Amino acid sequence: MTTDTLDPVTTVKTCLRPIDGQGLAAFAAAGKANPDRRGTNKVHTVMEGQYRSISHVGEKHTVVVDEPLHLFGQDTAPAPGEIVLSGLGGCIAVGVTAVATWKGVKLSRLEVFLEGDIGNPAAWGAGGALEMTPPQMGFQAVRVKVLVEGDAPREVLEEIVQHANFYSPVANTIRNPVPFTISMA
Repeated sequence: MTTDTLDPVTTVKTCLRPIDGQGLAAFAAAGKANPDRRGTNKVHTVMEGQYRSISHVGEKHTVVVDEPLHLFGQDTAPAPGEIVLSGLGGCIAVGVTAVATWKGVKLSRLEVFLEGDIGNPAAWGAGGALEMTPPQMGFQAVRVKVLVEGDAPREVLEEIVQHANFYSPVANTIRNPVPFTISMA
């Protein structure tokens, strides 16, 4: 059998569910017209016991947080740092989707892999390493890898990922100091 008698192999890829490109363009135009525009995210967290808490996000969603057994939790849900990385992964995925839509690229696959090096030698301030400063606590390094496929060359997809990273609100919150206040309710 010669290769010229074989039917060519066709690979069919489905695209990810698209976002509203016109809505995105209108949202971008509103941001261009008013660069100081801000929204507010609101979350109400209630402690259940041990280290398990339930956060009520907006009017419809809940997020459960716990600690693993070795940190005295019940290991029933992700730890707070894992939730932070989940938020970062979601934000980067949203950004890549938006930038791809803006550039007219159809995505067929998008996955974000995140790792963060975090320690708690201060035991949440409950008698652990007492000579620690805020920069020594929390994430010490975060690594993100994006697996993206679509109807564009790898160089264009890489440009989309880097552009989304630069403009990611959550990535920039992690990268940059943010004014932070805490007080009694």
